[in-house]
Amino acid sequence: MTKNIEPTLSKIGDYLKLDNNTIFTIPEYQRPYSWEIGHCDKLWQDIIDFIDSNSNQRYFFGTIIINCQEDDSIYGLIDGQQRTTTFLLLLKALLVRINVAIGTTGQDEESANLCRGLKERRRKIMGILYKTETEYIPDKSEIEADRKICNNGVILKNYSINELYKTELQAILSSVDYVEAEAKVIKIPRKQKDNKYTNFFRNFKFFYEKATELSDSQLNSFAKTLTDSCEVIEIKSWKVEQAINMFNSLNSDGLPLYDADIISAKLYAVAENNNVGEDFTKLWKEMIELINELKQKGIANIDTILMQQMYYERAKNKEHEIVSEAGNVNVTTPGLRRYFTEINSDLLKEPIELCSQMINLARIWEKVSDYPIMQILLKFNDNAKLFMASYFHRFKAEEISEENIKCIAVCLLRLFTVLELVDIGYSSNAFKTFLFGEIVKLADSDVPVQLIKDDFDKHISKKWSKEELKKYVIEYDKNILVYLHEYLVAKENNLNFMLGAKYDIEHIMPISGANLDEIRKDAQIDSKEEFENTVNKLGNKILLEEKINRAIGNEWFRTKVSTKLSAKTGYIDSCYPLARTLVSIYQNKNKPYWCKNDIEQATNTAGDRIVNFIFDI
Repeated sequence: MTKNIEPTLSKIGDYLKLDNNTIFTIPEYQRPYSWEIGHCDKLWQDIIDFIDSNSNQRYFFGTIIINCQEDDSIYGLIDGQQRTTTFLLLLKALLVRINVAIGTTGQDEESANLCRGLKERRRKIMGILYKTETEYIPDKSEIEADRKICNNGVILKNYSINELYKTELQAILSSVDYVEAEAKVIKIPRKQKDNKYTNFFRNFKFFYEKATELSDSQLNSFAKTLTDSCEVIEIKSWKVEQAINMFNSLNSDGLPLYDADIISAKLYAVAENNNVGEDFTKLWKEMIELINELKQKGIANIDTILMQQMYYERAKNKEHEIVSEAGNVNVTTPGLRRYFTEINSDLLKEPIELCSQMINLARIWEKVSDYPIMQILLKFNDNAKLFMASYFHRFKAEEISEENIKCIAVCLLRLFTVLELVDIGYSSNAFKTFLFGEIVKLADSDVPVQLIKDDFDKHISKKWSKEELKKYVIEYDKNILVYLHEYLVAKENNLNFMLGAKYDIEHIMPISGANLDEIRKDAQIDSKEEFENTVNKLGNKILLEEKINRAIGNEWFRTKVSTKLSAKTGYIDSCYPLARTLVSIYQNKNKPYWCKNDIEQATNTAGDRIVNFIFDI
């Protein structure tokens, strides 16, 4: 017989106190633990403010939705896993600090009362975290006895296919003190300082350090308030679909729930019903690991990959075709959740196929992100990725090469260069409407690349003139086109081009510094206003390695082009084409100057290069 939904208002201490045969679980489709220091700081401060208010009421921490399974021995956290995990980390941090406080409390009568309170807090917290009866918990921390208790089972198991650090919470909870926890937790390779730790340990460390700032009396009050005066509403359901529907419904009221969470939950449910849950779990985990790498590079996250998949599916189904005799193109874009769960819900019926396609897309992004042309395109408008991704679906990741994506990448770069220059936005007919008309062709492997290129050529020539765009380049005072200019100079001179990891936009004529007035006079610029209009022109900007740029500071031009890095300054050690060009022209000249005329000439030359690139001349 199916049980009814049971909402219960519970103290946090009661909510977290499980029977010996009961455990919290985080289901396979849930998001990873993502709370950061900011969330923890707010939680901490909320409790401190509540204590300071001397309120007789209780503090409410929201609703928890639980899917009860296997005779109520498994509590699947449908909504509330972030808070529940954080409560456990907070309790552990308080316990570690209480253990120290008990050993250092004085022996007078007042201190004895406080010590009894701290011992009660210790027993209660250990009873929660380790499901241990209080009579088996010593009054004071004893390393071996505590270690035995700390390894007395598990309160929460994480099965999320999105979580890369499933063992981290248990590593912290099973440690007897802070030092042991720090030694046991995962250290992320190539990260520095606190960034090498996961969110689990960073948040535990935050709570531990905040707890050390409290007096023993404040510590006792804080711990008692958390377990006895803070509450949640537990909503227990015995049907996973029912629980997920409540989860979705709560999100419409503004609780933080991502489209990817809903989509992955439904995919997992279908996979389980099709008896391919294990296969799907492996694929989803592989995809999340790939996407996390892309996220580190600033290329994509799970939502952007889903968005790119949606754009491809809509292009494949020709949802962007002309919809009226007037030649209008359908440029409306539904939300991710609505598209995958309502408009094209059939996609969710094939979780393995959908996940495999997105893995292939992520692998392609991982590969192409190192291609010079893609490094430049990725500096421009993010919408370019949506159309590039639809074209990627023509290929398997192992087939992809710079040669077979270069033409389309260049076409998109040409158009988005125009967007960077002109005064109209992406949503205009000249950009979004045109691209939505082309995306059907980009996704269709039967459409020749040359036909798509011809469309771009005709569109650009019809909409803009060379003279108009050249004028915009001359007036341009931002930075994005610096990257394109460097790439074009490298191509023109058959030089290798890679952006590298650390670089700056360098002003050849410095934009600031102690010698500015003298530099301005040498540059034959009369007024500060004229200087400001000149110094930010495209011809005065180049790319430069960060270490070189930091070394040369605001040196004179003749110093920049003639001195090696070993002497702490110089363009001569740069790998970027424009810096190398300046060195080749000016290095051996006697006291070379970089003047207003040089900037204007360099800007004019850059304008010709960029306009010729836009019009494919």
